[in-house]
Amino acid sequence: MDAQEIFLKENLKFLRQRKKLTQEALAELLDMSRVKLKAIETGTTVNPSIPDVILIARYFKLATDTLLTVNLAKLGELKLRELESGSDVYLTGKNLRVLAITQTQDSKENVEYVPIKAKAGYRAGHTDPEYLAALPKFNIPNLPSGYTYRMFPTSGDSMLPIPEGSDILARYVQDWLSLKPATLCIVILIGDQEFVFKQVTITDEGLLLHSLNKLYEDYLVEFSDVLEIWEYYSFHSKNLPDELTELTQVIREIRKLEDKITLKPGL
Repeated sequence: MDAQEIFLKENLKFLRQRKKLTQEALAELLDMSRVKLKAIETGTTVNPSIPDVILIARYFKLATDTLLTVNLAKLGELKLRELESGSDVYLTGKNLRVLAITQTQDSKENVEYVPIKAKAGYRAGHTDPEYLAALPKFNIPNLPSGYTYRMFPTSGDSMLPIPEGSDILARYVQDWLSLKPATLCIVILIGDQEFVFKQVTITDEGLLLHSLNKLYEDYLVEFSDVLEIWEYYSFHSKNLPDELTELTQVIREIRKLEDKITLKPGL
Protein backbone atom coordinates (compact mmCIF):
# COMPACT_ATOMS: atom_id res chain seq x y z
CA MET A 1 0.00 0.00 0.00
CA ASP A 2 1.31 3.45 -0.93
CA ALA A 3 2.04 5.81 1.95
CA GLN A 4 -0.55 8.54 2.52
CA GLU A 5 0.77 11.93 1.43
CA ILE A 6 0.60 14.52 4.17
CA PHE A 7 -0.14 18.19 3.39
CA LEU A 8 0.02 19.68 6.90
CA LYS A 9 2.78 22.21 6.22
CA GLU A 10 1.32 23.29 2.87
CA ASN A 11 -2.18 23.58 4.29
CA LEU A 12 -1.06 25.52 7.35
CA LYS A 13 0.70 28.11 5.21
CA PHE A 14 -2.20 28.26 2.75
CA LEU A 15 -4.82 28.73 5.48
CA ARG A 16 -2.75 31.32 7.32
CA GLN A 17 -2.20 33.38 4.19
CA ARG A 18 -5.88 32.99 3.26
CA LYS A 19 -6.77 34.71 6.52
CA LYS A 20 -4.02 37.29 5.88
CA LEU A 21 -2.28 36.43 9.16
CA THR A 22 1.42 36.59 9.92
CA GLN A 23 3.07 33.63 11.64
CA GLU A 24 3.35 35.72 14.77
CA ALA A 25 -0.34 36.68 14.73
CA LEU A 26 -1.52 33.11 14.16
CA ALA A 27 0.81 31.77 16.84
CA GLU A 28 -0.71 34.22 19.30
CA LEU A 29 -4.25 33.18 18.34
CA LEU A 30 -3.32 29.53 18.82
CA ASP A 31 -1.47 30.26 22.07
CA MET A 32 1.55 28.62 20.49
CA SER A 33 5.11 29.86 20.16
CA ARG A 34 6.04 31.37 16.80
CA VAL A 35 9.08 29.05 16.69
CA LYS A 36 6.87 25.97 16.97
CA LEU A 37 4.39 27.26 14.40
CA LYS A 38 7.16 28.11 11.93
CA ALA A 39 8.69 24.66 12.40
CA ILE A 40 5.37 22.99 11.55
CA GLU A 41 4.74 25.26 8.57
CA THR A 42 8.21 24.75 7.08
CA GLY A 43 8.26 21.02 7.77
CA THR A 44 11.20 21.26 10.16
CA THR A 45 9.07 19.39 12.67
CA VAL A 46 8.46 16.13 10.85
CA ASN A 47 6.07 14.68 13.43
CA PRO A 48 4.16 17.49 15.19
CA SER A 49 2.27 16.47 18.32
CA ILE A 50 -1.33 15.33 18.00
CA PRO A 51 -2.58 18.11 20.35
CA ASP A 52 -0.94 20.73 18.12
CA VAL A 53 -2.54 19.27 14.98
CA ILE A 54 -5.95 19.21 16.68
CA LEU A 55 -5.46 22.80 17.86
CA ILE A 56 -4.72 24.00 14.32
CA ALA A 57 -7.61 22.00 12.81
CA ARG A 58 -10.12 23.35 15.32
CA TYR A 59 -9.02 26.94 14.76
CA PHE A 60 -9.61 26.62 11.00
CA LYS A 61 -12.84 24.60 11.60
CA LEU A 62 -11.53 21.53 9.79
CA ALA A 63 -11.31 17.87 10.62
CA THR A 64 -7.77 16.67 11.28
CA ASP A 65 -8.15 14.25 8.33
CA THR A 66 -8.82 17.18 6.01
CA LEU A 67 -5.97 19.25 7.40
CA LEU A 68 -3.53 16.37 7.01
CA THR A 69 -4.57 14.56 3.84
CA VAL A 70 -6.33 17.05 1.52
CA ASN A 71 -4.31 19.53 -0.51
CA LEU A 72 -6.54 22.54 0.17
CA ALA A 73 -4.79 24.77 -2.37
CA LYS A 74 -6.09 22.49 -5.12
CA LEU A 75 -9.74 22.97 -4.15
CA GLY A 76 -12.01 25.48 -5.83
CA GLU A 77 -13.27 28.58 -4.06
CA LEU A 78 -16.78 27.20 -3.56
CA LYS A 79 -15.50 24.03 -1.90
CA LEU A 80 -13.20 26.04 0.36
CA ARG A 81 -16.13 28.24 1.33
CA GLU A 82 -18.12 25.13 2.22
CA LEU A 83 -15.32 23.89 4.44
CA GLU A 84 -14.98 27.27 6.13
CA SER A 85 -18.72 27.36 6.85
CA GLY A 86 -18.48 24.07 8.75
CA SER A 87 -19.52 21.54 6.10
CA ASP A 88 -16.36 19.44 6.20
CA VAL A 89 -17.34 15.99 4.97
CA TYR A 90 -15.09 14.38 7.61
CA LEU A 91 -16.85 16.31 10.38
CA THR A 92 -20.46 15.88 9.30
CA GLY A 93 -20.38 12.56 7.51
CA LYS A 94 -21.88 14.22 4.43
CA ASN A 95 -21.40 17.41 2.52
CA LEU A 96 -23.67 19.76 4.49
CA ARG A 97 -23.51 23.30 5.76
CA VAL A 98 -24.30 23.80 9.43
CA LEU A 99 -27.65 25.52 10.05
CA ALA A 100 -29.11 26.18 13.48
CA ILE A 101 -32.89 25.89 13.78
CA THR A 102 -35.59 26.19 16.44
CA GLN A 103 -38.58 23.91 16.86
CA THR A 104 -42.09 23.95 18.28
CA GLN A 105 -43.08 21.70 21.18
CA ASP A 106 -44.27 19.08 18.72
CA SER A 107 -40.84 19.07 16.98
CA LYS A 108 -41.86 21.09 13.93
CA GLU A 109 -39.42 23.69 12.63
CA ASN A 110 -40.31 27.32 13.28
CA VAL A 111 -40.18 29.97 10.60
CA GLU A 112 -38.01 32.72 12.09
CA TYR A 113 -38.47 36.33 11.07
CA VAL A 114 -35.35 38.51 10.93
CA PRO A 115 -36.62 42.07 11.51
CA ILE A 116 -34.62 45.07 10.29
CA LYS A 117 -33.33 45.82 13.78
CA ALA A 118 -31.97 42.25 14.05
CA LYS A 119 -30.17 42.20 10.70
CA ALA A 120 -26.97 43.70 12.10
CA GLY A 121 -26.57 40.81 14.54
CA TYR A 122 -27.69 38.04 12.21
CA ARG A 123 -24.26 37.31 10.74
CA ALA A 124 -22.78 36.73 14.19
CA GLY A 125 -25.78 34.87 15.55
CA HIS A 126 -27.01 32.83 12.57
CA THR A 127 -25.60 29.60 14.06
CA ASP A 128 -26.42 30.49 17.67
CA PRO A 129 -29.61 28.76 18.92
CA GLU A 130 -30.00 31.39 21.66
CA TYR A 131 -29.96 34.21 19.10
CA LEU A 132 -32.47 32.41 16.89
CA ALA A 133 -34.67 31.65 19.90
CA ALA A 134 -35.02 35.40 20.49
CA LEU A 135 -36.28 36.09 16.94
CA PRO A 136 -40.02 36.35 16.19
CA LYS A 137 -41.46 33.01 15.05
CA PHE A 138 -44.57 31.86 13.27
CA ASN A 139 -45.99 28.94 11.35
CA ILE A 140 -47.37 29.00 7.82
CA PRO A 141 -49.70 26.16 6.80
CA ASN A 142 -49.12 24.02 3.73
CA LEU A 143 -45.44 24.87 3.24
CA PRO A 144 -43.67 22.11 1.28
CA SER A 145 -41.95 19.81 3.75
CA GLY A 146 -38.26 18.98 3.85
CA TYR A 147 -37.02 22.58 3.90
CA THR A 148 -35.99 25.15 6.49
CA TYR A 149 -37.73 28.49 6.00
CA ARG A 150 -36.91 31.98 7.21
CA MET A 151 -38.40 35.40 6.47
CA PHE A 152 -36.37 38.51 5.68
CA PRO A 153 -37.44 42.15 5.19
CA THR A 154 -36.34 43.93 2.02
CA SER A 155 -35.62 47.56 1.24
CA GLY A 156 -35.07 49.55 -1.93
CA ASP A 157 -36.62 49.27 -5.37
CA SER A 158 -34.13 46.98 -7.10
CA MET A 159 -36.65 44.13 -7.26
CA LEU A 160 -39.68 46.00 -8.56
CA PRO A 161 -42.43 45.04 -9.39
CA ILE A 162 -42.22 43.27 -6.02
CA PRO A 163 -43.18 46.19 -3.74
CA GLU A 164 -40.55 47.94 -1.65
CA GLY A 165 -40.49 46.83 1.98
CA SER A 166 -41.90 43.36 1.25
CA ASP A 167 -41.12 40.46 3.55
CA ILE A 168 -39.57 37.55 1.64
CA LEU A 169 -40.26 34.00 2.73
CA ALA A 170 -37.38 31.83 1.57
CA ARG A 171 -36.01 28.33 2.05
CA TYR A 172 -32.43 27.49 2.93
CA VAL A 173 -30.12 26.46 0.09
CA GLN A 174 -27.74 23.80 1.24
CA ASP A 175 -26.05 23.06 -2.07
CA TRP A 176 -25.36 26.32 -3.93
CA LEU A 177 -24.51 24.41 -7.10
CA SER A 178 -28.08 23.10 -7.21
CA LEU A 179 -29.42 26.57 -7.99
CA LYS A 180 -30.70 27.05 -11.51
CA PRO A 181 -29.54 30.21 -13.32
CA ALA A 182 -31.42 33.39 -12.37
CA THR A 183 -33.00 31.89 -9.24
CA LEU A 184 -34.56 34.52 -6.96
CA CYS A 185 -32.75 34.43 -3.61
CA ILE A 186 -31.99 36.29 -0.44
CA VAL A 187 -28.19 36.38 -0.20
CA ILE A 188 -26.59 37.01 3.19
CA LEU A 189 -23.23 38.69 2.67
CA ILE A 190 -20.35 38.77 5.13
CA GLY A 191 -19.24 41.97 6.83
CA ASP A 192 -21.14 45.23 6.73
CA GLN A 193 -22.78 44.53 3.38
CA GLU A 194 -26.56 44.54 3.10
CA PHE A 195 -28.72 41.44 2.70
CA VAL A 196 -29.62 41.40 -0.99
CA PHE A 197 -32.65 40.07 -2.83
CA LYS A 198 -31.56 39.21 -6.35
CA GLN A 199 -31.66 36.68 -9.13
CA VAL A 200 -28.63 34.46 -8.53
CA THR A 201 -26.56 32.64 -11.12
CA ILE A 202 -23.61 30.52 -9.96
CA THR A 203 -20.44 31.05 -12.02
CA ASP A 204 -16.86 29.87 -11.67
CA GLU A 205 -15.89 33.26 -10.23
CA GLY A 206 -18.75 33.64 -7.76
CA LEU A 207 -22.41 34.68 -7.63
CA LEU A 208 -23.74 36.84 -10.47
CA LEU A 209 -26.51 39.01 -8.98
CA HIS A 210 -29.24 40.44 -11.18
CA SER A 211 -32.02 42.89 -10.25
CA LEU A 212 -35.53 42.66 -11.67
CA ASN A 213 -35.47 46.43 -11.94
CA LYS A 214 -33.60 47.10 -15.19
CA LEU A 215 -32.19 50.36 -13.82
CA TYR A 216 -29.72 48.32 -11.73
CA GLU A 217 -26.69 46.66 -13.29
CA ASP A 218 -25.58 43.09 -12.63
CA TYR A 219 -22.61 42.54 -10.36
CA LEU A 220 -20.49 39.66 -9.09
CA VAL A 221 -19.72 38.69 -5.50
CA GLU A 222 -17.08 36.16 -4.55
CA PHE A 223 -18.04 32.93 -2.81
CA SER A 224 -15.95 33.96 0.19
CA ASP A 225 -18.22 37.01 0.68
CA VAL A 226 -21.36 34.88 0.98
CA LEU A 227 -22.60 33.54 4.29
CA GLU A 228 -25.96 32.00 3.37
CA ILE A 229 -28.33 31.71 0.42
CA TRP A 230 -32.11 31.43 0.82
CA GLU A 231 -34.24 30.60 -2.23
CA TYR A 232 -37.35 32.74 -2.74
CA TYR A 233 -40.67 31.06 -1.96
CA SER A 234 -43.15 33.92 -1.64
CA PHE A 235 -43.44 37.56 -0.69
CA HIS A 236 -45.75 39.24 1.79
CA SER A 237 -46.71 42.88 1.53
CA LYS A 238 -49.53 45.24 2.41
CA ASN A 239 -48.86 47.03 -0.89
CA LEU A 240 -50.02 45.83 -4.29
CA PRO A 241 -47.50 45.62 -7.15
CA ASP A 242 -47.62 48.67 -9.40
CA GLU A 243 -49.94 48.43 -12.36
CA LEU A 244 -48.20 47.88 -15.66
CA THR A 245 -47.97 51.08 -17.65
CA GLU A 246 -48.35 51.21 -21.42
CA LEU A 247 -44.65 52.09 -21.69
CA THR A 248 -43.71 49.02 -19.65
CA GLN A 249 -45.83 46.80 -21.87
CA VAL A 250 -44.20 48.27 -25.01
CA ILE A 251 -40.73 47.65 -23.56
CA ARG A 252 -41.64 44.04 -22.80
CA GLU A 253 -42.87 43.47 -26.36
CA ILE A 254 -39.66 44.98 -27.75
CA ARG A 255 -37.59 42.65 -25.56
CA LYS A 256 -39.60 39.67 -26.77
CA LEU A 257 -38.86 40.65 -30.36
CA GLU A 258 -35.16 41.09 -29.54
CA ASP A 259 -35.06 37.61 -27.99
CA LYS A 260 -36.70 36.10 -31.10
CA ILE A 261 -34.23 37.86 -33.40
CA THR A 262 -31.29 36.65 -31.29
CA LEU A 263 -32.50 33.07 -31.52
CA LYS A 264 -32.63 33.14 -35.33
CA PRO A 265 -29.20 32.27 -36.85
CA GLY A 266 -27.79 34.46 -39.57
CA LEU A 267 -29.69 37.59 -38.56
